[in-house]
Amino acid sequence: MSQPKLLVFMIDALCESDITHMRTLKHFGWMLENGALVREMLPVYPSFTYPCHVSIMTGCYPDKHGIPHNEQVKAGVHPVPWYTSRKLVKKKFFAEYAKEHGFSTCLVNWPVSAGADVDINLPMCMPMSYRGDDPRQFFEGVSSEDALNRYFWKYGYLLCGCNKVLNGSLDDFTNAVSPDIIRDYGQPDVMFVKMCDLDTVRHKLGVDSDTAKLQLEKHDCELGVLMESIRRYGDFEHTNFVVMGDHGQTDVSQVLNFNRAFQNAGLQRLDENGKLESFDAYCHSTGASGWIELRDPNDASLRERVYRFLLDAKESGKYGLGYVFTKEEAKAQFHLDGPFDFIIEGDQPLSFGYDPAAPLFTPTAPGDYKTAPGTHGGLPWRDHRTTFFACGPAFEKGAVIDRACIVDEAPTLAKIFGFKMEDIDGHCLDALLKKG
Repeated sequence: MSQPKLLVFMIDALCESDITHMRTLKHFGWMLENGALVREMLPVYPSFTYPCHVSIMTGCYPDKHGIPHNEQVKAGVHPVPWYTSRKLVKKKFFAEYAKEHGFSTCLVNWPVSAGADVDINLPMCMPMSYRGDDPRQFFEGVSSEDALNRYFWKYGYLLCGCNKVLNGSLDDFTNAVSPDIIRDYGQPDVMFVKMCDLDTVRHKLGVDSDTAKLQLEKHDCELGVLMESIRRYGDFEHTNFVVMGDHGQTDVSQVLNFNRAFQNAGLQRLDENGKLESFDAYCHSTGASGWIELRDPNDASLRERVYRFLLDAKESGKYGLGYVFTKEEAKAQFHLDGPFDFIIEGDQPLSFGYDPAAPLFTPTAPGDYKTAPGTHGGLPWRDHRTTFFACGPAFEKGAVIDRACIVDEAPTLAKIFGFKMEDIDGHCLDALLKKG
């Protein structure tokens, strides 16, 4: 029996509503016609890129894998470092399990994978705001040295500031190196390739723009290049192709800068320059939700005061809040733990701002992903659902599951390769797989 192979094509911000258009496209359409589908794949909470990618790769929720946000938040500080290092993840990657079981492995542009124990790794590790001319510095020591030396001299310029300003694409480098890896190293048994540009477009223009449809068509072409690379240099017949998203997006028109409410209540103070001076309660943005951090989580009186303030704010209708969760409720209901004491979210889609000096309400605008016209980061069952479809020798043609969770993806893929992952939250989606 031939050894199974896997190509995962991750599309950031892929929505379940995209399936209709994807059926009309050459490569996505072929997969949907001949493969298996999960119509609605629920993200984790918050539905942010980095927690979702780590949940996909580990089969665990954020409270178990340890990555609760894209950013390592700090009150009054923006921007802050993002979670990029594999060392910060508490659970083993699916790709690392695969390597342990003798399969060759490759990750291209995968978040929070810097330093991961895989054969070929070019991680997503460059700061989002970087516009300089030396992007290689961020890859040194956390990437595969041979791949870095082989490709960066001719493709590294795609990550330089001039190209990012002129072209605006985060995917050019990924599209350049991925087919070369298949040709130069031979097709890896397990390969994950992540694309970013659909997420960028939706943040800027909203969910259902004409540009978003064009971007899906571009992603279809990019998948086609990888498929052709495998036809030429790999084993197409025995490859399982998977297309997945990490989260969806939601159209939002208004940003709530809830720190203003804390200031008005005497729970937060700014200096004469509008910078945070001190706080008893602070709201961090998680896009479509907000994390509330207390100055002293052990101060029971303060905790009760802030909790009552949040409940009253919700009941008043003044702020458009629909949900208030305690830290304990977030853990119990969503398997989420992190540097927060409460979580708030809008009754209708609403973004939460990060600038404590901003007015209470401001319109969304292109720029920071947390306060853009398209956003995510909210409750998994709202308008942030993504999807999953797969085609290949392991998947049952025509199999459909209405709803699952992204933590189920890794154990499903593990079954294809004949191993199990230990102490995880997800379960294998057997209905997608061929019997026997």
